[in-house]
Amino acid sequence: MSPESTLHQLRKDLQEGELPSSYGVYFKNTLVALCHALEDHILQHTYEDDIYKPLVLVTFQEGKWYLQEAERYWDLAQHSRQVAIAAVEDSGFGSHRTSQLDNVELVYLREDDSLVEEWNLVILAPDYAAMVLCHELSSEEYRGGSQPQTDTERKFYGLWTFDRALVEKTVTILTQRMKPYNIALADKLEKMQWQIKYIAPSGIVDLTGVVSRIVSYLQTSQQELITVNRQARELRDLEGQALKLSRNLAASKLQAFLRMAQKVDSNDPFNPYASLQVAAFAETLGQILDLPTLQLRRLRLAGLLFRIGLAEAPTEIFTGNLDELDSSTYKFWRDRSILGSHLLSSMSELEPITKIVYHQLEYWDGSGNPDGLKATEIPLESRILGLVSYFQELTQSRGDRQGYSLSDAFAKCEKYSGIRFDPNLIDSLKTIIRLTEIGLMQLPERPSQLPPVWLEDATK
Repeated sequence: MSPESTLHQLRKDLQEGELPSSYGVYFKNTLVALCHALEDHILQHTYEDDIYKPLVLVTFQEGKWYLQEAERYWDLAQHSRQVAIAAVEDSGFGSHRTSQLDNVELVYLREDDSLVEEWNLVILAPDYAAMVLCHELSSEEYRGGSQPQTDTERKFYGLWTFDRALVEKTVTILTQRMKPYNIALADKLEKMQWQIKYIAPSGIVDLTGVVSRIVSYLQTSQQELITVNRQARELRDLEGQALKLSRNLAASKLQAFLRMAQKVDSNDPFNPYASLQVAAFAETLGQILDLPTLQLRRLRLAGLLFRIGLAEAPTEIFTGNLDELDSSTYKFWRDRSILGSHLLSSMSELEPITKIVYHQLEYWDGSGNPDGLKATEIPLESRILGLVSYFQELTQSRGDRQGYSLSDAFAKCEKYSGIRFDPNLIDSLKTIIRLTEIGLMQLPERPSQLPPVWLEDATK
């Protein structure tokens, strides 16, 4: 990767641990899916006040500007305060009607500028920030025998994120790279970035929808890619490539699910770290039970995703008392395991995790839901998840109720031993609480590993 590239400059500017976990190598179809999902988010929002419209910076590769994308950016410009597009001069964009819009500026790149190897979409608005940032692998960086034979096989170093600080850094880098071409545009972009920084968010933008669209686009792009290659390759070659593509796309879909789970937590003012803590508690209990590594991995990921069924839940779910919720709102809470498992079922690699989340509300005596399983009919990981999620929630304040101490929260769990919870798990949880209270261990705040990258091989 060129040291001048935007992605390289951003990496160099970050401290250790600041690079988002989405950083990796992506196939072209994945990037198309990610960009379209972010663009759709812009298209689906209309603001009464133009100050909330986003600033959009785009970099297209040499020769990769297509007519349908030019038409798409005509629509995007109607929903944006400013669009700056960098591409080579003969890309065909200059003659398109989009280039004539007052809020669209073109930057014609020199062919020796490393920007022609980049594919960037950067969005900065008062309400949110998002970007896809990529740089294509050079011919030397492809491993032997892996040179792309078709356009869809091309690979890119890249990342995608909603982290405002990273997006702001990237806007600054791209603005500086455009300055030698158009100093007036660079000054305008700097001014807009400064203005956006000091505009109070409107509070009406919800990113849950865009994450859902990312998952949907990734699924579609994978299906299309396999179809195209099936027509062009021998079956044996296709199977090997499909597995590589599946892993690449699946990792991005998992990132989308994790982002959705984080959004659920951010909607809960009383328990904003529920997923991290539940994943950590579940992993700790699994270690006490000496579960094998594979089960611990499943348990950890299920803990991170256990509330994903509340992605579209009303605010009252997180702020009101459960006995005061109206029937339609309570339904979200009652069916959260079903909703979560339905969402996760769209990703076949997560089948074991989907099963854990689906059965997390089953009760030891068979009175739980959704299937009324009893005792050891309930998957062990689901039994663990059900217990630790209940325990963790008790330790947090909710409404007028103060959070319980560890011992008091455990006492409430113990009352349900043999009713809601597996008695053996209650004994193991008791051991953890005792060790914690006498100072021999400390309850972790987050699991030992945060995936994005772990995915179970579907063939195992």
